[in-house]
Amino acid sequence: MQITQLIRLDLRAPINYIKTGKKKPDLHSIAPENGEFFLCYNINPLQSRKIEPEREHLLGSLLFYGEKSKKKINGQEVSLPQGAYLFMQQRSDQPLSQDQWLDMAIEQQKDGLWERNKLKDLLYVRYLYEDGAFVTQVFRPIDC
Repeated sequence: MQITQLIRLDLRAPINYIKTGKKKPDLHSIAPENGEFFLCYNINPLQSRKIEPEREHLLGSLLFYGEKSKKKINGQEVSLPQGAYLFMQQRSDQPLSQDQWLDMAIEQQKDGLWERNKLKDLLYVRYLYEDGAFVTQVFRPIDC
């Protein structure tokens, strides 16, 4: 398993997905032929500014879920918007569970606050298969 350190990322163009509802994907279905999955969650505003957030109360509701698609469907697109983010990723032999990426998001929040970043109350999670490994990425928008 390989985890990146916290990175400040300036995403210059959005990454677009087809909105498939508010249901979480089956992580066991993620395979090279299945492409990418994308989730967006609210972060509890009472926990989002704490160096030691309460794990069980940090994550809010799932706002949407999307999948990468070669075809474009008007009106059903969601995206990881262009902008500034704190970014972390982990490569492994299987997709991370929600508990595992939530741990990564908590570390991201701790490090981000320690470095005096102004974190927004959203969390984006992206699953993909790349270079022979499953990659789980977490993006937290920040104010510049």
